[in-house]
Amino acid sequence: MKTYLLGAANPEAVRMLHAVKRHTPNAEFAFLDNDPRKHGTLFHGVPVIGGSQCVAELKGPDVRFVNLITGSTRLRYETTCELVEAGACLGQFIHPGIDLTMTRMGQGSYLQEGVLLQAEVTLGDNTSISAGSVVGHEGRIGHSVFLAPGVCIAGCVEVGDGTFIGTNATILPRLRIGRWVMIGAGAVVTRDVPDFSVVVGNPARIIKTNAVPYPDGKVFK
Repeated sequence: MKTYLLGAANPEAVRMLHAVKRHTPNAEFAFLDNDPRKHGTLFHGVPVIGGSQCVAELKGPDVRFVNLITGSTRLRYETTCELVEAGACLGQFIHPGIDLTMTRMGQGSYLQEGVLLQAEVTLGDNTSISAGSVVGHEGRIGHSVFLAPGVCIAGCVEVGDGTFIGTNATILPRLRIGRWVMIGAGAVVTRDVPDFSVVVGNPARIIKTNAVPYPDGKVFK
């Protein structure tokens, strides 16, 4: 299987792909990046083939694509949609040390080292979870969601599509976080959060509304 990773920016991705290759020796990787200056270069020893415009010529039955862009869930959603519209088959880029027993996930997952998914967690398509984050039992994470390092989501929480949760944020049990919400670093969320809200602080409070033009984060229409 050959996997193309969109976004040659974080060296941790290279360390992680080597971990995957130790676990699955026949796995092959290369990068795509939409910055033309990176095309034809090596990113920590791994080739950068081109941008997302190369999907049509690269796709095949044993080829998968995973988006590593995480700085903005809107940009992540839009660039993954570009891949899918070009005919890409989304794969998974998951650290081999993660226990996926009794969990379910969609396509295009990017899960870094130290992620803990408890029993009966469900992840949507195009979801990315950074190092050391925890999703409690029976949590439901929507499509095109990003969890930064050290996020702690307690049990039975629902997170809507397109939501961005910042480093070390905490979500208390049985809450509903809406679509395209942004939760600031270190926030402690103690009550439900409406769609498109930006929340910060402890306890978290709404400070403004996100201007996102999409009703959801689905990359497959």
